[in-house]
Amino acid sequence: MYCTDADDRQDLYQEIVLQLWRTWPSYQGRAKFSTWLYRVALNVAISSLRQRTRTPRAEHFGDVVLDVAPPPDTGPDAEDLGQLYHAIERLSDVEKAFVLLYLEEHTYEEMADILGITQNNVRVKMHRVQDKLRHLLTQPA
Repeated sequence: MYCTDADDRQDLYQEIVLQLWRTWPSYQGRAKFSTWLYRVALNVAISSLRQRTRTPRAEHFGDVVLDVAPPPDTGPDAEDLGQLYHAIERLSDVEKAFVLLYLEEHTYEEMADILGITQNNVRVKMHRVQDKLRHLLTQPA
């Protein structure tokens, strides 16, 4: 969700692995390992996205596909899936994090641990993200 280009995804993956390696000595075991791992990865992804948006790079547009949504599978729901991906791309970094955690079927308790907020705050923010997605899906493109 945080990289549309395959090379950027690979760079981000390497940066996440590097940060996990660097921060491993500071892991204290107070949270589940998967929660710690996810938190580090999410922070690196958001930081990377912010850095890329602050310093735009020159690109050659001859071979670039401008549609950032991944091509949906063919089938009866393909158009709806494409619209959903397009709406998710329009969310903020934090809102994307909520959607990603939700789509990965994390519980609100796990989401709260990963994001460092209360479960009640997760519920409120999830409700707001769902409302925003509904609005984005119903307004004309």
